[in-house]
Amino acid sequence: MRRGIAASALVASFALAATACGGSDSGSKSDGPVTITWWDTSNATNEAPTYKALVQQFEAANKNIKVKYVDVPFDQAQNKFDTAASSKGAPDILRSEVGWTPAFAKKSYFLPLDGTEALADQASFQPNLIKQAQYEGKTYGVPLVTDTLALVYNKALFKKAGIADAPKTWDELKSDAAKIKAKTGVDGYWGSTQAYYAQSFLYGEGTDTVDAAAKKITVNSAPAKKAYGTWLSLFSGKGLHKADTTADAYAHIQDAFVNGKVAAIVQGPWEITNFYKGSAFKDKANLGIATVPAGSAGKAGAPTGGHNLSVYAGSDKAHQAAALKFVKFMTSAKSQETIALKNSTLPTRGDAYTAQVKADPGIAGYQGVLSAAQPRPALPEYSSLWGPLDTELPKIAGGKESLDAGLSNAELAIAKLVPGFSK
Repeated sequence: MRRGIAASALVASFALAATACGGSDSGSKSDGPVTITWWDTSNATNEAPTYKALVQQFEAANKNIKVKYVDVPFDQAQNKFDTAASSKGAPDILRSEVGWTPAFAKKSYFLPLDGTEALADQASFQPNLIKQAQYEGKTYGVPLVTDTLALVYNKALFKKAGIADAPKTWDELKSDAAKIKAKTGVDGYWGSTQAYYAQSFLYGEGTDTVDAAAKKITVNSAPAKKAYGTWLSLFSGKGLHKADTTADAYAHIQDAFVNGKVAAIVQGPWEITNFYKGSAFKDKANLGIATVPAGSAGKAGAPTGGHNLSVYAGSDKAHQAAALKFVKFMTSAKSQETIALKNSTLPTRGDAYTAQVKADPGIAGYQGVLSAAQPRPALPEYSSLWGPLDTELPKIAGGKESLDAGLSNAELAIAKLVPGFSK
């Protein structure tokens, strides 16, 4: 969601822009090292230290290249890069969320990487992740980390309730939640009101927010209504925690799960390190990870997420060459193994899943559900479509408006984001 920039934030954005473009840096002199700027959007506490250490390794091996590391909060990075790129002040490299690729590629902000040094190892990457980094036949990013959602659960609580396996359907989850409540006294499941987390329910009914190929808005279709009806039903019933529509809902759900106050939630691998910090998962083997339950159409899965490293098309040739070398280093099998071991994130290339990496039960578990992950369509506006739903779904879950009214409102808002799409 775009927000107005307060005076203090505007000053900060100017400061970022002033240091962003390597082409204007003093390090661009022909007799000195090239200085490239990288905007990293990873978690500043849990993940950034690993990336900073890799930057130092790269600089040690490439004396003629300096990397100016800038940590940009993820929720601000898309708008900041959009503003900086439109004024020729963007960083040479951006850690870009996969959903941003089509939009920035359409604006010609990203450099096509096909045939460059950065994509020399293309065959080593998972093909669906390369596809998700493409727009209109060209590749605009190299996959750095990937993710998807899974049903994560407390094995000990499930066992205490006499449940041997994770539920495979939402109906099974409801039944399990009631058993867990009866046997353990804690809720069996706590769902999220965020649109990204509700996306799996759409997949479970064989639909999506829009049909990009047919240019049709489907968020208010019969299958979508059924999907969101199932989603809504999981906020009431024995063992099902009521909807949290507060601004801190994410933290509340996460805290309850890691401390054994709820048996299962839907979550992504970016929280693996935080799972292990909770009292319920001091023993890492207690963390269960399963594919998100299927809907009535018998389909199960969740959105494919993750981040690519993309190169700014507005940098000069010297900075682009240095940036391509840096991207190759950061996405190499060795670097990805290091990142996985330190940050518990999922590599994007098969040769980075070493025995040591797969020894982490969190990584091994999420690797097992990746095959059910569904890539997003190459629609520039796609990531923005969750915005209207993030407005309406909490109202629906909180009982402030009906499902029909909420989806109709979302449909109207989405129609403004994808002009030319029919309803």
